[in-house]
Amino acid sequence: MPKVAPSILAADFSRLGDEVRKVTEAGADYIHIDVMDGFFVPNITIGPSMVRSLRSHTHLPFISHLMITHPERHIKAFAESGSDIIEVHIEAEQDLGYTLRLIRDLGKKAGLAVNPPTPIEDAYPHLQEIDLLLVMSVNPGFGGQKFIPDVLPKIGLALAEMERQGVRVPVEIDGGITPETGELAARAGADILAAGTSVFKAEDMKAAIEVLRRCGSSKD
Repeated sequence: MPKVAPSILAADFSRLGDEVRKVTEAGADYIHIDVMDGFFVPNITIGPSMVRSLRSHTHLPFISHLMITHPERHIKAFAESGSDIIEVHIEAEQDLGYTLRLIRDLGKKAGLAVNPPTPIEDAYPHLQEIDLLLVMSVNPGFGGQKFIPDVLPKIGLALAEMERQGVRVPVEIDGGITPETGELAARAGADILAAGTSVFKAEDMKAAIEVLRRCGSSKD
C-alpha cells in the first residue's frame, strides 16, 4: 500500500497550522510542502520560516519540495527549519551532485524531482545519491492540475534501473492525484502519493487518506 503525503498547497493558508494538525490526526504519513520562487515556476508560495512555524503542529516528516532556482543557496535554511526530506529538481540551475551531497551532509534525506517532459533516464546517474525519487505528474507551479498519465511508465523504468544498480529508494508521485489516478500510480509502482485537493478539500480527510492508501491493493 502506498503512503500518503498531503500537499499543503491545497490547504487553507489562513489557518495552516490547524490544517496540518487535522491532516496529521486523519492519518497522513508525511506533510508535503511545495516551495515556489516565481522563477523556476511562475507561482510563489512559502519559505523556510513558514516551515519552521509549522514544525510544532505535527510529528510527521516534512517533505520540502523546492521548486526553485539555485536550491543549493537555501538548503541549509530548509534543513534548519525542520525539513526531513528536501527535494530538488533535476531541471533547476545548480550543481546537482553538490546539492544532493549538501542535503545529506546536513543530516537530511535527499530527494530528486523530475518534471513530465524530462526523460527519467536523466535521473539514473544520481540514484545512488538520493533517498527519494519524485516523479511529477503535472507541470509544477499550481495546484489542482490534471494528471498526466504519460508519466506513469517512468516509475517502472526507474524501478528497473534501481534494481540494475542494486539500490531501492521510494518513488513519490505528485500532481493531480485522486483515488482514480492514485490507483494507476500505485499499480505502476509508486510508493508515496502526494495529494492536495483530494485530501484537503475532502469532507472527510481521514476517509480520503484511507482511500488513497488502499490504491493498488488489489494488484497481483
